[in-house]
Amino acid sequence: MEYENAIEIKDLTKRYDGFTLDHVSFNVPRGSIMGFIGQNGAGKTTTIHSILNVIRKDEGEIKIFGLDHESHEIEVKEQMAAVFDELPFPEDLNAKVLSRILAGIYKEWDDQRFQSYLERFQLPYKKKFSKFSKGMKMKLQLASALSHNAKLLVMDEATTGLDPVVRNEFLDLFLEFIQEENHSILMSSHITSDLEKVADYVTFIDRGKILLTGMKDEILDQHGVLKCSKADFAQIDPKDFISARLTDFGAELLVRDRAKAAKTYSGLVLDKTTLEEIMLFYVSAGKNTKTFSAN
Repeated sequence: MEYENAIEIKDLTKRYDGFTLDHVSFNVPRGSIMGFIGQNGAGKTTTIHSILNVIRKDEGEIKIFGLDHESHEIEVKEQMAAVFDELPFPEDLNAKVLSRILAGIYKEWDDQRFQSYLERFQLPYKKKFSKFSKGMKMKLQLASALSHNAKLLVMDEATTGLDPVVRNEFLDLFLEFIQEENHSILMSSHITSDLEKVADYVTFIDRGKILLTGMKDEILDQHGVLKCSKADFAQIDPKDFISARLTDFGAELLVRDRAKAAKTYSGLVLDKTTLEEIMLFYVSAGKNTKTFSAN
């Protein structure tokens, strides 16, 4: 079956006391890595748990491989894998026992592939998971995820707490996985530097709402940071920037159209920006802080 998007989310809504996932909509194109960015509590985990049908949505539509995620739950979960920041397996198990258990769950479980990943990650076959380090537990999850012919990886803060060497090892593996054009990854993280290295697309979420979604390179190209004095800042059209940081020395503004700003404010310094800066400025735009919001 052909499908354009590995995941399609339309108007996803989930209400809790004190928090609402508010009509969230975005797609994960097939064959891509989507970085799902937001601060803790922004709604990333609620969205991912809704995709996995761990929690029931109140409204909206979620399709995986073009199929409804509830009515085709068994079919789609056979072809996807989830990796979390905590090990979901009982810690008194070892890899040998886990392989037997997963062979009974997944039709395409490949023990030979699983063992090759264990060797690659230098993970013991008979050692209890309780003796594993944080990095080893994450590698175990990834080895399990990649050993049943999954076409979609969904990861919720999977690289949080790992040292840079292990994180880079993971990123290399994600890029390997995506070489097959029908493989896709949704990767939630607040480590934006990781996503800048590997993501094709990014989606920003804050307080339950999507702020921005699109191709990573386009988002980075479109935005910029304008630096100026307080006197210059007073002359800048509020429509031209998202929010501004005011200091004793001047102002820094995130502009949404860098090409336009370069022409309009040609005498001012205009720098390229990062995903982290974009996220911080967008989040600040909706808060009552020392940052000035143009909205």
